[in-house]
Amino acid sequence: MQTQKSTHTKTSLEISHIEARDIPDAWFAAICEVVEKGYEYKIERGSYKDSKRRELDFVTIKIKYPGTRPLVPDIPPGLGLSPPASNEYVEDYLRYLMTSEKQDNEQYTYGEFLEPQIAEVIRMYKEDGLETNQACMAVCSPESIKLEDPPCLRQIDTRVRYGKLHFIVYFRSWDLWGGFPANLAGIQMMKEYMADEIGVDDGEIICVSKGLHLYEYAWPLADTRLRKN
Repeated sequence: MQTQKSTHTKTSLEISHIEARDIPDAWFAAICEVVEKGYEYKIERGSYKDSKRRELDFVTIKIKYPGTRPLVPDIPPGLGLSPPASNEYVEDYLRYLMTSEKQDNEQYTYGEFLEPQIAEVIRMYKEDGLETNQACMAVCSPESIKLEDPPCLRQIDTRVRYGKLHFIVYFRSWDLWGGFPANLAGIQMMKEYMADEIGVDDGEIICVSKGLHLYEYAWPLADTRLRKN
């Protein structure tokens, strides 16, 4: 299968909607959507500047059973591709997501924003009650916009409904091949921890992004992955 080239004839933003069983299912469906409908452009600012992206205008992805193992997608044998992430990498990413520890070469970590908010959301639900819509965690500061590479993940909103903790996640920019699998695996593990602390069941994830994309280097990888399901 050859990737589709955008003709740029559309005049209105297109909203893509994906409903998936689990994280690997969501990843495969998103690859199909970006290959078929992605807007192709040359990057003028940001990661991989001067190369190309193929990107959806806007997407919502509902994952009904995000806790289904394995969290990380595998690759069918015979395609000659490596899995997009490993369990070891996800464990490292989880620390980056949930703790404020920062390496010397890091401008920020998601954990420096999220760590205090995770504790507050747990406290809020346990002490103030489950029927609230205020338990929303932000991932940035006003100064973030001045960074060379500002945070991609910007918000994890939460809701307890029907006895389960659900996450609504917003990415301003989202690397489908190199980021999506580990991002969602780590976020799911964080949700499981929070649900256990609150005393409710684990629920769904709804992802929202105006920047879900494949970089040019990943186009042939995506083509190869779509050859066999």
